[in-house]
Amino acid sequence: QIEAARKLFAGNVAFVKGAVALTGMPEGDRPEIAFAGRSNVGKSSLLNKLLGRKLARTSSTPGRTQTINYFRVNGSFYFVDLPGFGYARASKEARSQWAEVINDYLRTPHPRRMVVQLVDARVGATALDEQAGEYFASLGLNTLAVATKVDDVKRGERVRRMKQIAGALQIGEPTAVLAVSTQTGEGVRELWKSIAEFLAGKTAPQQTRKKEHAEGQHGTP
Repeated sequence: QIEAARKLFAGNVAFVKGAVALTGMPEGDRPEIAFAGRSNVGKSSLLNKLLGRKLARTSSTPGRTQTINYFRVNGSFYFVDLPGFGYARASKEARSQWAEVINDYLRTPHPRRMVVQLVDARVGATALDEQAGEYFASLGLNTLAVATKVDDVKRGERVRRMKQIAGALQIGEPTAVLAVSTQTGEGVRELWKSIAEFLAGKTAPQQTRKKEHAEGQHGTP
């Protein structure tokens, strides 16, 4: 089933470029699925799992993605790998630069953009994850919350962890959080389905965040 989804949506994939400034980003002529999350949340691994090939660079060292990386899928839309936020060992100057690049990207108007917000299921949603969610909501972005590395969470703990993530991100029921594992493939087909629905023009995924949590939030994580 995962292979069928890949063949349908990701038969032809190419790395386009890594942008470090607004002027280096491709024109917004295709829908964009942007992947965002804290450093070491597993963004690159998930991208590679979705695409069925190792295009996104993975590393055991957090904070390696320092550019906005564009992957063109089937010539019709982009996967966009955003720099991870919250990497404490990065210099203050580097963190500021990453935040500025992400801010420029997300604030640039685009007719078809969805942000997939990744949260590490092993630790749950942190204050940084919550701040990022509020920031995405303040910009009126279509968002989808995905809990990564669920294979490392005991079955008995999973329900509580999903509830905590849903509550922190203000997205309603815990079932609205999509649980995914790049190790077992769990949730990959469902994630492709949500992406396909967005590309088909359906109202994006989950988020009916409480309005009072979205208003007045304008800072980057």
